[in-house]
Amino acid sequence: MALYSSAESLECHRVRFVLAEKGINVEIVDVDADASSAEDLAELTPYNETPTLVDRDLVLYDAGVINEYLDERYPHPPLMPVDPVSRARLRLVHHRVLRDWYPLAHEIEAATGKKADAPRKQLKESIIAANELFQSHDFLLSDELSLVDCTLAPLFWRLPAYGINLGKSATAVQGYIQRLFNRPSFKASLTSAERELILNAS
Repeated sequence: MALYSSAESLECHRVRFVLAEKGINVEIVDVDADASSAEDLAELTPYNETPTLVDRDLVLYDAGVINEYLDERYPHPPLMPVDPVSRARLRLVHHRVLRDWYPLAHEIEAATGKKADAPRKQLKESIIAANELFQSHDFLLSDELSLVDCTLAPLFWRLPAYGINLGKSATAVQGYIQRLFNRPSFKASLTSAERELILNAS
């Protein structure tokens, strides 16, 4: 199994976290560092984008599709609840994270100078407003890690690099973030470039 990945991509980080959490043996192909692998990627997917997963004859792209496949293909530990109601609730929250927060993160990453101020402010305020969601359980709406957490962790890791400090208004979120970052699987999912994001921001 091989994952074509970009070293600083939010979407790729989501997949790398799931792979590490499940302890899946995989070759991580950094397309930013290898021109030949970038050419291979162009032949594998019609969108020529990372992440792309190759598992024997199966080629998958889109982080959400890849992560759902990995959770079903390697069911232990499970990253979604068994009962349909809990799964639906988590999927709805996941949808909102990807629709509301990820575009703001991408906007911040693409912006220069003061153009990042508006999406930065909007993302910070939106996360703080969601503080109550993180109060009742160790993870989001659950006592066990889920695919939603694997999507949130890469975003929260980048907050210092985005110039966002949540402050005292988001104590539940802060505790949640530390629980995620302390997981050996999350630490294993980080690339050197992602570690440097935080060093450069501090």
